Amino acid sequence: MAKTHQRDYYEVLGVTRSASVDEIKAAYRKCALKWHPDRHPEDKAEAEAKFRESTEAYSVLSDSQKRQIYDTYGHSGLSGVGGGVDFSGTIFQDFHDIFGDFFGFEDLFSGGRRSRRSQRGSDLRYDMTLTFEEAAAGVNTKVKIPRQEFCSACNGTGAKAGTGVVACQTCGGRGQLAYQQGFFTITRTCPACQGAGQIIKERCTECRGQGRVEKERTIELRIPPGVDTGTRLRVQGEGEPGPNGGPTGDLYVVLEVKEHPFFERRGADLYCTIPISIAQAALGAELQVPGLGADEKLKIPEGTESGAVFRVRGKGLADPHGGGKGDLYYHVRVLTPTKLTREQRRLIEQLGASLKVENKPAERGSSLFDKVKDIFG
Repeated sequence: MAKTHQRDYYEVLGVTRSASVDEIKAAYRKCALKWHPDRHPEDKAEAEAKFRESTEAYSVLSDSQKRQIYDTYGHSGLSGVGGGVDFSGTIFQDFHDIFGDFFGFEDLFSGGRRSRRSQRGSDLRYDMTLTFEEAAAGVNTKVKIPRQEFCSACNGTGAKAGTGVVACQTCGGRGQLAYQQGFFTITRTCPACQGAGQIIKERCTECRGQGRVEKERTIELRIPPGVDTGTRLRVQGEGEPGPNGGPTGDLYVVLEVKEHPFFERRGADLYCTIPISIAQAALGAELQVPGLGADEKLKIPEGTESGAVFRVRGKGLADPHGGGKGDLYYHVRVLTPTKLTREQRRLIEQLGASLKVENKPAERGSSLFDKVKDIFG
């Protein structure tokens, strides 16, 4: 009997002898998808042979020990170390990684029953808009959330009351159909029952056989003080119920906070600009200025210049994570009058003459000189 010729494994996968493991895996996936028997119904025998050949090549070249032996001794060197396709260990896991997203089945090499495992329900998202004051103080509120819930008329079965469900005759209640593909036994989702293993004889009129109906649920929420735009609150167990008795998903409330007319937020701190007159800046004053929820007293010392910043500790926003309160910063801007009466003009002229400010150039090395030099130099 003539001995069957075996092609070089690198030639089978179309890679060089220096190919990396990732390159070998990618090449095998390409070959396996190309030669899978389902893609060649007109000549399944040849496709199965090509498929098995590429699988055998990958089984050897993906194993560092077998690859070293093969590189040294060729096909003959593998006869004593289990050359060929090995469906255990790493190669079995690789098959799941390579084929899972293409063929769409879990048990590639088994024809067993698919278990109807419980699954976690879907999470829900609710977007909420708050005023700046609501976000600062925190609020207790109620929201209405539309979600899918089990139909009370059929208890989530989808079947009309009194009719129930029967085992799918196509798959025998397994939810899967097994196909023999050469040396594989492949299982696929039953198209008749969509993997449920059961068929509804008469559909529930309330949910039209879906087992679920949309309902609006009112949920109480506690918004902590100090939240900001983008804050995401998790309400555990207020999502949709899970299939097959699985746990309920969660509700995520995503917040958007409106801007304040004059406060600027920087984390938990607040900033605003306060206008004062020349007299208040020169002589000093005690002002009532707006704060967060109530007015604050702000003392302006004599000789305050425009641009000065004053801090009031602990009058900012609360940290929603329990880190205390931020501070409130007042930026002072001295307003220069643009329209003067004759008397006001006379008084200011007298003041200007008495101050005798000399407009001499700044000395070299002073901060003002350095700034001018940076601009024009």
